Amino acid sequence: MEIEKPTPTPPPEGCLTAAVRIPVRIVVLLVVVPVRMVWDVLVVTAKTLDRLLLRPTGRALATAFGALYRYLLAIPAGWLYRWVLTPLGRGGAWLARLLFVDLWVVLWRYGVAIPSAWLYRWVLTPLARALFVWPWVRLWRYVVVPLVRYGLVVPAGWLYRHVLTPLATALVTAGGVLIATLFVWPLRTLWRYVVVPLARYGIAVPAVWLYRWVLTPLGRGGAWLARLLFVDLWVVLWRYGIAIPSAWLYRWVLTPLARALFVWPWAGLWRYVLVPLARYGVVVPAVWLYRHVLAPLGREIVDAVKVCWRVAGYVSRAVGRFLKWVAWTLVGRPVSWCYRNLLTPVGHFVRDTLWAPARKAAVEAGRAARSALASARETVRQARRDAWRALVGGGRPNEPVEPAVGPARTLGSTSDAPGPAPTPVISLRKRG
Repeated sequence: MEIEKPTPTPPPEGCLTAAVRIPVRIVVLLVVVPVRMVWDVLVVTAKTLDRLLLRPTGRALATAFGALYRYLLAIPAGWLYRWVLTPLGRGGAWLARLLFVDLWVVLWRYGVAIPSAWLYRWVLTPLARALFVWPWVRLWRYVVVPLVRYGLVVPAGWLYRHVLTPLATALVTAGGVLIATLFVWPLRTLWRYVVVPLARYGIAVPAVWLYRWVLTPLGRGGAWLARLLFVDLWVVLWRYGIAIPSAWLYRWVLTPLARALFVWPWAGLWRYVLVPLARYGVVVPAVWLYRHVLAPLGREIVDAVKVCWRVAGYVSRAVGRFLKWVAWTLVGRPVSWCYRNLLTPVGHFVRDTLWAPARKAAVEAGRAARSALASARETVRQARRDAWRALVGGGRPNEPVEPAVGPARTLGSTSDAPGPAPTPVISLRKRG
């Protein structure tokens, strides 16, 4: 019988939580604040290095390596491939095809194939036919066939048709009548009227009667007796003499005895000794310890770490703002004042006095150079067209001429604007 022991009542969880929370948070705060400050310093340092050093360095290295790859490897390799290797490859392919393909094709075609075909068609084939085909064809057609036809086939056919066929017909007819009279009709009469009735009523009918009414009942009786003696008797003896007593002995004697000797002691030991000992000696205290001590302590430690991490963040940011204010006051403010009151006016003076005129002069020089290049290109193009017309012939093409436009007239006055002669103005009334 299983004995249930009362479970001890745990203390209230709120008291234990309140007693553990404040010391744990104080200890965790003392440990986490330096860690958070070091972490924030590392984060700020990493971001500063990434923004001021690593990214510009990476961009500069990428640009430098890209330029080196382009101007030292890609462009020379492309030029070499396009203007050296490609022509060499095409020339080598053409030469190799000419030497190893086309030449051998021509030699094979005009040196071997065509002469061999011509020789086979016009020399060897007629010669072979004249030596090996035509003599045998003539011999077969004009000697063997007439000799066989008129020396053997025609006389044999006449002999078979007019001599052997009538003689064989007469002999067969006489022989058939003689054999039927001497052998067939006596044997048929003997078989039908003597042998068949004797076999049917002297052997078959008595044998069937003997098998159906004597041997079959004897065989069935012997089989039933043999089954009764050698099968059913032994089955009954085995079932009621061995099987049923053995099953009863196994079920009601050996099985309870084996259970009483080997199962019930171990089952009782497991159920009434080991299970209560393990449950109330190990499991229940471990569960109580985990539920009421370790779990609250772990939750409080996790919550304390979260809260103290946030508090340490506030402390770290406050310290960071203080250090930022100190750095701005000691370094940033004087540098900003120097840049705004000293360097900016000097830069504006240099920009307005030196840089702007130099840039304007460079722009004007670039425009003049582009105009000169355009005029030179137009001159060269015109000279090329004139030289072509001189070589080929043809008149000078008519250049488009801008139409003359009359000066604008002023409304309400008969005077015109200064310039070329105005075009006549016809009013709508005069146009009719």
